[in-house]
Amino acid sequence: MILIKNGTLYPMIVPPIKKGAILIEDKKIIKIFNETDTLPNKEDKNVTILDAQGGWILPGLIESHCHLGVIEDKKGTIGQVSNEVVNPITPYLSALDGVNPMDASFRDAVRAGITSVMVGPGSTNVVGGQFIFMKTYGRIIDDMVIMAPAAMKIAFGENPIMNYQGLNISPVTRMSIASMLRDEITEAIQYKEEKEYSKKKNEFYKVNYRYECWMPVLEKKIPLKAHVHRADDIMTAVRIAKEFDLKLTLDHCTEGFLIADRLREEGFPAIVGPNLNFRNKLELENMAFETPGILSGAGVMIALTTDHPVSLIQLLPICAGLAVRAGLPFEDGLRAITINAARICNVDDRVGSLQEGMDADIAIFDGNPMEVFTKTLYTIIDGSIVYDYSKE
Repeated sequence: MILIKNGTLYPMIVPPIKKGAILIEDKKIIKIFNETDTLPNKEDKNVTILDAQGGWILPGLIESHCHLGVIEDKKGTIGQVSNEVVNPITPYLSALDGVNPMDASFRDAVRAGITSVMVGPGSTNVVGGQFIFMKTYGRIIDDMVIMAPAAMKIAFGENPIMNYQGLNISPVTRMSIASMLRDEITEAIQYKEEKEYSKKKNEFYKVNYRYECWMPVLEKKIPLKAHVHRADDIMTAVRIAKEFDLKLTLDHCTEGFLIADRLREEGFPAIVGPNLNFRNKLELENMAFETPGILSGAGVMIALTTDHPVSLIQLLPICAGLAVRAGLPFEDGLRAITINAARICNVDDRVGSLQEGMDADIAIFDGNPMEVFTKTLYTIIDGSIVYDYSKE
């Protein structure tokens, strides 16, 4: 067992607990102590004491949209393999088969207190493939995964258009992107109906892997993960999700601030960012750190993203700090990289908060993690100390 003490707990579901403590056993949080609770005897040989040194104790931070291990650090062109640029419809691709857990950036994430990530294909294709949700420490991807698949990537706007222009195939317009996506979903629905009919009649049916990938989406177990920047693309994604009664996350949501009240009414969450990068496309001309605060203030649930490697993953808490400086409430800044991210990624039953029964994924900082001078003291994943600043 590990007892973490001498720090302020930020459980994210209740107010901070000054001089709180956490007891960990078998990869789980088994007890949260308030200031007045009696702690285990420090002489107990079964308990290892971890001193938080008066710091901040948070649930491990969560990156809710990135390409960690798919676009690899230090590998040059050979590591830039996040898109299958030969077919604009590729739902059958899975990050489970593409993430390299030996990518050096995983270590950067751990050092920043980031303990889990939503990772998957890029945005070249109208349908890019399946995201997975995973821990940031380990060598075997199968042992690191929490949820696979976790979302189906779709993309609107400039990226698919730019990548297929001049190749004599669609899409080359926003209208084409929307029509191709509708056609693909319709085909998947028809496959599902035919499969269910055949099973009901106890008749043979041929499994089609391309459409099998859509079953968790159609059953609303996982969301469409929509790459959207411009306001019109955001609303096209919303329109299609509502047409087919599907779950949806609005990833990037750069111009979401222009339609914030409408997005609150629609009820879909937004994963905002990256905002710490160059405006290299027309879609990004309205990119601003004010967007998270405007959306949150309007009642939209938000998380934040670096879109690693567009911005470096270790800058996630700093991006939250910059959003707070630009108007996002302080508490919402922390939630955007912990509990809100977990809720949007459908994993809040395991990560994103400090409470009994949750995975023992914990980050300990010597101060506010959203401030640039703050150090990560310890990172704990599944109850094991995987980063210790004192050993650097």
